[in-house]
Parts: sequence; structure tokens; C-alpha cells
Amino acid sequence: MAHFMVEFFYYSEIGEYAEDISMKILFISKDLIAGNLAYLLKKEGHDVRLFIDEKGRRGNFTNLVHKINTIKAGISWVGKEGLIVFDDVGYGKMQDKLRSKGYLVVGGSELGDRLELNREFGQKIFAEHGLKTVPLKDFEDLDEAAVYIKNNPAPWVIKKNPGSTKFISYVSRLENGQDTLDLIKTYLNDRTTSGVKISLQKRVDGVEIGVGRFFNGNSWVGPIEFNIEYTRFMPGDIGPITSEMGTLAWYSNDEHNKLYQETIAKLEPYLRKINFRGDFELNCMVNESGTYILEATSRFGSPIVHLQSEIHESPWGEFLLALAKGENYNLKWRKGYGIVLCLTTPPFPYPKKSKNNYSYGINVHFNGINDNNMNHIHFEEISIRTSDHEQLYISDRRGYILYVTGMGNSVPEAQEKVLNLANKIIIPKVLYRNDIGSSFVDKNEKLLKKWGYL
Repeated sequence: MAHFMVEFFYYSEIGEYAEDISMKILFISKDLIAGNLAYLLKKEGHDVRLFIDEKGRRGNFTNLVHKINTIKAGISWVGKEGLIVFDDVGYGKMQDKLRSKGYLVVGGSELGDRLELNREFGQKIFAEHGLKTVPLKDFEDLDEAAVYIKNNPAPWVIKKNPGSTKFISYVSRLENGQDTLDLIKTYLNDRTTSGVKISLQKRVDGVEIGVGRFFNGNSWVGPIEFNIEYTRFMPGDIGPITSEMGTLAWYSNDEHNKLYQETIAKLEPYLRKINFRGDFELNCMVNESGTYILEATSRFGSPIVHLQSEIHESPWGEFLLALAKGENYNLKWRKGYGIVLCLTTPPFPYPKKSKNNYSYGINVHFNGINDNNMNHIHFEEISIRTSDHEQLYISDRRGYILYVTGMGNSVPEAQEKVLNLANKIIIPKVLYRNDIGSSFVDKNEKLLKKWGYL
């Protein structure tokens, strides 16, 4: 079994690259949805400081990235010549204020946050800009949601809101929504879920697909990203909805694409108006009647951010700096299909923690993996134990351990690469899906072509 030191220089399959200019980068993460990006920026040669907002997540990336205790100290350190990167929503007011003071910031903006966090507001903005929307209503109280379903029988989807876990999400299979109503009643009887806030959105049938692109405050930068998320826990899209088990994605320069024109292209004036600078995506449901917007992601998405690292050939530091400055950038990228696979352990996908049902402290081993293979492995709940020959170990109790990425000229080729690499990573009780991308090949690609979207 191979054991190697974690190297702090970055290599790609097309050769070594390093930026000519190293800069200070303050990376502010709420709960590490893009924590590995901070690690990659360090490997590009930048001086990186990582602030993890959620206290329970601060044990991760120990001895991988220099961590700090406060945002204030980080801002003082990075200065106006450095770069500040936010990986999540909830910091919009701070981002706007920092930019007004002359700091270089990648993230979102206050109104960008509202597009994602306030679902009713988001749907209103989408409709105002000519996008098709789906009936949706936010609820502060589960009792109100239950009454609403009784009075408005339909196949309702439970969508989580800020402060609740993805695990409460559910897609109704009954046309009258009785299964959704039954589930809400169980949530009301459980003290861990009785106070959650949810949205109800009417179910739309079709192919679910995401359309994303980076924005620099003035215009789009780089290619268009199309992605298919796999949120169900088990192969065959069975089981509870998770944050995500994996994603299939590909890039395109075709701005005439029907799906692009019916989605994010229409929001360019609004994103310019709100000075949005970062990664933006719309999650959609497509069918023969058109494209319906389900929700916005006004931040780095997870795990797509790790797949972006696989697809991009340009260094992240240069690209993010251009976004922060409002400049254009010729992003170099790889053609083909990419897959990112999430490797998890118990208690995932369940939020409840058990003393005997987690993998905290367990070493992670690599069997037959070389330095080049490591470019396709992306950490989340990982740290280095310096007292044990730089051994990597699991440093959290949620179960989102790491991600594996791969690309191919076809989806099956990308699948083979990620599954072969995942099989070489030794993590006791590891859980992952082996069919990311299969539904696209078997059915959804044909439907999207039939409807004129591909």
C-alpha cells in the first residue's frame, strides 16, 4: 500500500503550472463547501489564510491550510492588494461593504444572497426577467404548511430553507400530495424537525439540469456550465435526498444554446445591477413545454466546485482575481464530460450523530495512487496528523469525507476513471454511488436533444 507525503505544489495532466505572482488570499468559508479550493490556491503558490465560520467545522484542513480565528484579523492581514474569497451565501452585506471600501472580493452580494435564501423573492425576480417559474410558497411554521396542502392538494415538493438540513427535502409522488402531508406530520412530532422552515414548490416533471457561469460584476466570464445533480442516496435514484452524491457536468461556448438563452442569459442585466461577482447557477426542470426555474445557487456549488477544478486548465488564482476586479479572462478548459463523486461515511446521510456511528479520527489510505492521481482528489473533512508521518485522517463527524473527479470524451469513460480511483481510496465503511451519469446516458440526453436543448 502506497504512502506519500502531501505535496503543496499543483500539477495538472497537461503539465506543471505556477503563477508568476503570489498574492495574499483570505478564504472565508461558512462550512467548507469549497474548502478544498483554499488548499488548491495554496498549492498554486499563494499565501492563503482560511477562516471557517462554523465552529464545529474548524477541525478540518489542519496542517493543510493556515487557519485563522476571526474575519477581522484576516481582512487586516490581506489588505486591499490581496484577494478575499467567500464560498457561501449569507455574507452579502459584508461583501458589498468591502467592495465599497476598495477590497477585491469574490463571492456574491446582498441581493445575490436573497435570490437563493429567499425563494419567493427569487421566483419574483425570475418572473420579472421573463423566466418560467413554478408555484412556490415559503412557510415559517410546519402547521401552516400542512393546512396549505390540505386546502391545495397537489404533488408538492418540500424544499429546505436556511437553518434546516437537506435531509428534510422530499418530492411528492402522489398527485394529491398526501405523502408530503404525511411526512410533514412526522416532522411535527419530532423535536429535531418540528421548528424547521420550509418552502413548498409544485412538482414539475421532466429532466432536472443546472445552468451556470461565472460573473464579474459587468458580464459573464468563461464558458457555460451544464450539470446534472444526483442527490438521491442510493444508485437508481432511490432513497433520501442528500446534499449531493455526485454530479455530471460539461462546458460549452455556445451562447446560442436554447437552454442557456431561456435561463441565466436573461439575468445578466440583474446580476450587473446587483454587482454580483462569483459563480451563479440556476437549477431548472426541462420538458416539452419549456424550462422552469426551480432555484438559484448564488455561490460556489458543492461538489461542482471540485469538478470545476478538474475541468479548468487555467489557475484559480488568476481567474478569481479577474472576477474580483471586474475584468474579462480567457479561461482555458477541457472538453468532454466530467464527473465528481462524493465519498461519505456514517452518519451521512442522516444528520443525527451517534457515539458509535461515525468515522472521526480514522486514517485515510491510498492504494496505488501517485501524485498525478491526487489532482483528482478533493478534501472536505480531512486533516494531516503531523505526529504520524503526515498521515491524512478524517477530522469531522458529518461524513462528507472527500470527492473524486475525472473526465472523459464520453460519460462511461469519465465513470470508469472516477470509480477506479475511488476504489483505491481506503476508508472504512465508505459509501458512494456507482451510477453517476448513467441516467443521462440511458434516457435524459435523448430527451434534451428531442426538445432542442442539446
